[in-house]
Amino acid sequence: MSKDVKKQLQLNASLPSGSKKPLRKSKNLKPKGSGHTQKLTETVEVVATPKVETVPAQVKAPEYDVDAAMDVVFKPNPGPQTSFLSASEREVLYGGAAGGGKSYAMLADPLHGLNDPNFSGLLVRHTTEELRELIQKSQELYPRAVPGIKWSERKSQWISPRGGRLWMSYLDKDTDVTRYQGQAFNWIGFDELTQWTSPYAWGYMRSRLRSAHASELGLYMRATTNPGGAGHAWVKKMFIDPERAGKAFWATDIDSGETITFPKGHSKEGEPLFKRRFIPASLFDNPYLSDSGDYEAMLLSLPEHQRKQLLEGNWDINEGAAFPEFDRKVHVVDAFEIPDSWAKFRACDYGYGSYTGVLWFAVAPDEQVIVYREMYVSKVTASDLADLILEAESKDGTMRYGVLDSSLWHNRGDTGPSLAEQMNQKGCRWRPSDRSRGSRVAGKNEIHRRLKVDEFTEKPQLVFMDNCTNTIAQIPSIPLDKKNPEDVDTHAEDHLYDALRYGIMTRPRSSIWDYNPAKQRTGFQASDPSFGY
Repeated sequence: MSKDVKKQLQLNASLPSGSKKPLRKSKNLKPKGSGHTQKLTETVEVVATPKVETVPAQVKAPEYDVDAAMDVVFKPNPGPQTSFLSASEREVLYGGAAGGGKSYAMLADPLHGLNDPNFSGLLVRHTTEELRELIQKSQELYPRAVPGIKWSERKSQWISPRGGRLWMSYLDKDTDVTRYQGQAFNWIGFDELTQWTSPYAWGYMRSRLRSAHASELGLYMRATTNPGGAGHAWVKKMFIDPERAGKAFWATDIDSGETITFPKGHSKEGEPLFKRRFIPASLFDNPYLSDSGDYEAMLLSLPEHQRKQLLEGNWDINEGAAFPEFDRKVHVVDAFEIPDSWAKFRACDYGYGSYTGVLWFAVAPDEQVIVYREMYVSKVTASDLADLILEAESKDGTMRYGVLDSSLWHNRGDTGPSLAEQMNQKGCRWRPSDRSRGSRVAGKNEIHRRLKVDEFTEKPQLVFMDNCTNTIAQIPSIPLDKKNPEDVDTHAEDHLYDALRYGIMTRPRSSIWDYNPAKQRTGFQASDPSFGY
């Protein structure tokens, strides 16, 4: 071991524990083989820093969760509920019997637009108490259907993560609609529509249905309800009477029954405005309530008129109705072409200031009477009415006879022809109706007899084609006379009823001599038209 190394080891051993070792100052080193002293210089190479491009931060999409995707939040029941959620008409009513899943269908319908930032919807009930139940159901459904959606208690509003909004509010009085003056909505829903006594709120809120994004989101008004309630009559006129259940139709005026069209001078003059549709539902369309049978048993225990409304979804039943046996499913048939060989006739109840009702009848070979056309007009003179009738029946073939209110043969102080004579002179022939004592009660009883379903043929002797919308609406709605329950209330809208009674009381019958085998629509074709074989 060299002396220098030994000396250093001894020095290290003599230092106290924890002492720092003295640092040696660095000296300039001389390179070997150099004849002179040279100081080393450190050369630092400068490298250019590369330019880094800034990229916005992106959120990494979560991995697809198969189990979560299979967790179905809401699945509509097959049938009416599915039809309601896929309906394309501007105004749709979903209703009928209780327990059909109306409330959940109403809550599910606006979900199609809530993920769009331009969506603005409004769902209303009649009172705040009724609204609370709807909000509670929405709080069970919406957070699962739209993750991240927020409920604002102060605004009573749902706001989706993408900005779509749905207000949940109430309309207790007609004046409450002014709260929405100036606002615009893509979607408006009324839950339990018959709780509104008049169509004012529905009509006013239709004016709020507008959007700059209507082409993408659409414009929709939706309603649910059961038959009955303060607004039963106007809802029935708006959605039930114009067309058979499930069929779309052009919107009509509930007072006149005429299709609403663009006014004169408009670029679309005469074209209909928009379509409506009524989608009926029953308890048995909702297996979650019907399978156990408990709810059905509760509905069966109700009084007859309530049972027919809530269990059967019958819109034609009214407490005190004169014809409770009338059933649209039985007494209304699809329109078809009447064979030329069938006997045809007409009946009329005339009125100028109120309404004139005209009905056309056909008698089938099995003696069933079919009401195949109606005319319901007001402020039309007798002479003009004759022209309208002749034009309407111009292609009907032979009209066997016509029966008219016998009071139209009276000359009330004038010297000219009576109203009946004015029509007869035009070629629109009539004979007077039976208005003898007891004829009203007899006519009502005859209508009852024909509405009854025969136990052997399982068919009634009186049916109406579905194009006779006013007659179909009036017959089941006409009430009994409180002073004389054997007759109907003459203060009710009974013009078409009277025309029906006049026609039925002529004792219409078919005849074997009316048979013309060469003109039968379907079935057996006779090889010899003269003898029918």
